[in-house]
Formats: sequence, structure tokens, C-alpha cells
Amino acid sequence: MLSLKAVDRRAGLTRETFTREYLEPHTPVILVDLMDHWPAKAKWTMEFFKENYGHLMVPVFSDNVSKPGKKYMAPDKVVPFREFLEAIEQGPTNLRMFLFNIFRHVPELCHDFNMPTIMDGFIRDFPFMFFGGEGSKVALHYDIDLSHVFLSQFHGRKRVVLFPPEQSRFIYQHPFTVASYIDINHPDYDNYPALRHVHGYEALLQPGETLFMPSGYWHYIEYLDGGYSISLRANESYTRRARGLWNIAKHYVVDKSMNRLMGQEWRRLKEEMAKRRAQVAG
Repeated sequence: MLSLKAVDRRAGLTRETFTREYLEPHTPVILVDLMDHWPAKAKWTMEFFKENYGHLMVPVFSDNVSKPGKKYMAPDKVVPFREFLEAIEQGPTNLRMFLFNIFRHVPELCHDFNMPTIMDGFIRDFPFMFFGGEGSKVALHYDIDLSHVFLSQFHGRKRVVLFPPEQSRFIYQHPFTVASYIDINHPDYDNYPALRHVHGYEALLQPGETLFMPSGYWHYIEYLDGGYSISLRANESYTRRARGLWNIAKHYVVDKSMNRLMGQEWRRLKEEMAKRRAQVAG
């Protein structure tokens, strides 16, 4: 198995302690009490969303989201929010909902949580919620804009595996993307020998807890139960913001265009380039 260290779990962190022990050294941590004073912690139940916003039409994704071709990163279908929530309540499913900013459709939800004060630079315009069924998985990736991410869990549990940015070559990052397709749970050391050099972190995120993922951190997520969370982004550095904008242009535009043009062949070429880079790094 991969070499994974448990993420620290902390309560009552001051800004100074958080900055010194986690923000500056770029180390993940679970903050067990960051969202204690949010009305959303008790208010945002399955029934609340179904009763009040079940009519919203939402995009739903399966494991097909990263498959090459014309439907790369496209939803499988668009369904009423209530129908999707009922599907993830019924048991294991690979269906997930993301890339849909529910707050633009229902701005009053923004009154149910507060921007944390544990650091500066929180980006108020881009809170996102993520919903998924038990057993659904989020492939290993890092966030393209390079912000710090605070992932707060409301319902269900998540297992999160993280790797720092300097591990990118060892985990076979596909060029021009923010993705890696290694099997976290069953690493193939024969085909991907550089995985022997990988060192990362593992977190079990419970309802009411917040995971801090530093800028550029790779993360793989498993929904251990059907559930949902919110991610808040922060960026206290103008240099990092500029790098994030360049990253978006370089990766998103090139990769999407080549997928449309080449489909499966583009995926094969990226896989070859990732293996060559890992050999050089090793």
C-alpha cells in the first residue's frame, strides 16, 4: 500500500497557531470545530434541501466524467435536485453532483455559513457544494486555481487521500491536466514503479469537521456514505493567484481542445508522457 500518514485533528486553533503549524509549512489539518457556529451545520439536512430546492434542475455525473472524447467533463444527465438526493439516500451509487454553483440559484443559502477568520484571503464569490452517493469516488487531482481549500462536511463521511505538489511526478500527473489516474487503493508498482517513492496523508472527514487542503495539494476522495460538503477557497498571495490564472489557461484550454480533436489517442499520449517524467524523477 501507499505510504500515508494520518492528518492531524485539531480544535481551538488560533490564527497564529494555524499559520505557524499548517498554513506556512503547507500541511493539511482537520479542524473539528471551524463550522460549529454556522446555522447550516444543523439546518442543511436532506429534507431541508428536498423540501425547499427539490425543483432545481442539476447536472449529475458518473465515473464517465473523465473519459476522453466529446463528452469529456460533461454531465451524464440533468435531473430535479430532489430526484438526485433520493437516489443517493437509497444506497451505493457512483452518481455525484459538482460544477454547479447552487448559491447562484439560491443566494439565501449564503446566510447560513460564515467566511472563516482563521486566515485572510477567503474568496466570497466561489463557494461550491459537492454531493455524492455511497461508494462514489473523486479521481486524484488538484484544484486548478491553486487556492487553499477548506472542505466542510455536513452529511455522511468522506475518506480523503492527499499528496503535496512536489509528489506530482511520482504519482504520474497527466500533462496539461490537474489529474492522475493511479489506483489509490490498489497501486500497480509494476507499471508505475515511482509510486514506491510517494508519501502522502489520509483523512477520515466526519460531519461537522473541516479539512484544510493547502494550495496545489493532490486529493482523492471516497464517499463512505451518501452525503455532501461545502468548499471555501482562500488565497492570501497575489503571486499564487496569477499562477492559478495561468494554470487555468494552460491546462483547461489545451486539454479540452486536444480531447475534442484526438479523444482516446490524446489520453494515451498523456499516459506515456507521465511515465517518462516519472522515470526521470525517480
